[in-house]
Amino acid sequence: MATTSTALGIDVGGSGIKGAPVDLRKGAFADDRLRIPTPDVATPDAVCDVVAEIVSQFGLKKDAAVGITLPAVVTHGVARSAANIDPSWVDVDAEALFEKRLGRDVVIVNDADAAGVAERHFGAARKHDGLVVLTTLGTGIGSAVLLDGQLMPNSELGHLEIDGHDAETRAADSAREREDLDWEQWAQRLTRYYRVVEDLLWPDLFVVGGGVSKHADHFLPLLDIRTEIVPAKLRNKAGIIGAAYLAANA
Repeated sequence: MATTSTALGIDVGGSGIKGAPVDLRKGAFADDRLRIPTPDVATPDAVCDVVAEIVSQFGLKKDAAVGITLPAVVTHGVARSAANIDPSWVDVDAEALFEKRLGRDVVIVNDADAAGVAERHFGAARKHDGLVVLTTLGTGIGSAVLLDGQLMPNSELGHLEIDGHDAETRAADSAREREDLDWEQWAQRLTRYYRVVEDLLWPDLFVVGGGVSKHADHFLPLLDIRTEIVPAKLRNKAGIIGAAYLAANA
């Protein structure tokens, strides 16, 4: 259980930086979400300025938990990659940077990992023990792996090499749009992708997130895999909710 009933989650994306206080008893926003466009040049300092503006709008207590997602591999608070943000993020101690700028403790987490945690505790995988794999299908393929509710961070399963290709270049939603694939054609690629993942990890459940998950009825029934697969429930709220949950439980 969370150590506090409310925490602030902030989700840093390529087009927008979004934040909201989260009621951790319900897994729902406790106030309206605030969204500010991501700076055109999304350097660490520029993103910090926007995050500070969002934090200032909610009148947080000094000891309130704050969780922040980044579209990056994050190890011990350090960004190790940069997707849809400025390359200058690589090897930046993001935790120290945000804590200095905000004057408060923060928790930094990969965006897909945050979404996976949210779905496990409040969404499609709620109370689902065993091995759960969340994949976000969008510009790329993000992933989160949880065993009995415990996150194994930075799985990066979208970058598996399958048939000589980086998997997300063939199976992400962006590939469907770029190559004008119909649902059946895309489902064939997704079937190949998920079969490889299930042969490596033998998960108990796949959860599919990303914007295209709202069209899950068009493609999930077409997949020929042995593992149960369901659409995410929290959709674009998942990153904020998961970041808040992880911060409160840090």
